[in-house]
Amino acid sequence: MYSGNIEIKYTLIVAAAGIGKRMGLPYPKQFLQYKGKPLFVNILEVAENSNIVKDIIVVTKEELIEEVRGLCEKFQIKKVSNVVAGGNERQESIYNALKYCDKNSIIAVQDGVRPFFKERYIEETYRELLNNSEINGVVVGMPVKDTIKVIDEKGMIVSTPKRSTLYLAQTPQVFRGEILIEAYEKAKEEEFVGTDDSSLVERYFGKVKLVEGDYENIKITTIEDIKFLEEEK
Repeated sequence: MYSGNIEIKYTLIVAAAGIGKRMGLPYPKQFLQYKGKPLFVNILEVAENSNIVKDIIVVTKEELIEEVRGLCEKFQIKKVSNVVAGGNERQESIYNALKYCDKNSIIAVQDGVRPFFKERYIEETYRELLNNSEINGVVVGMPVKDTIKVIDEKGMIVSTPKRSTLYLAQTPQVFRGEILIEAYEKAKEEEFVGTDDSSLVERYFGKVKLVEGDYENIKITTIEDIKFLEEEK
């Protein structure tokens, strides 16, 4: 769709610095196998084959940098320009990756444990940012299926939000580079920790649009989620 006529560079950051603590694994969960390769490699392959993505940055634990580089070579992922060390928390890890990004680019952040990443997420987020100068970012997400309850510290229900206004935020989350970098810098100065990349941009700049992804675009977080990898084999 955009081959040979990319107007703004599109950089993909893949967050692969988790430790798998909630899954009780002896190794980081991003190294779980899906289609015969680590979860994050499936994401890298989609980006590698995209005409839009020009640059990939992988964030991982410092002691795994060489292993990740080796996997990129093994699976012929040539667009990876940097493999950088993550921090103690996800926000710190993405901040480290942003140091290698161009402010004049479009920057997408993708969880390394969402292996059902699709080319259309890249295309649709890129198109939204190119065609709508009023927005600062685009988040892929899906409507919630169940009624949500807000509770107090005693577990008592205090409100029931209107379900039609509630969405599950997924990744990729994609932003104008200058906006995302500045949002992260401001958060660092204020020691503010957000729940995702979008929450930082929302706090300081606003104007983030949500586009629908797929319910299957799940994050492999708990041991129960492994069944989704087995079902897709």
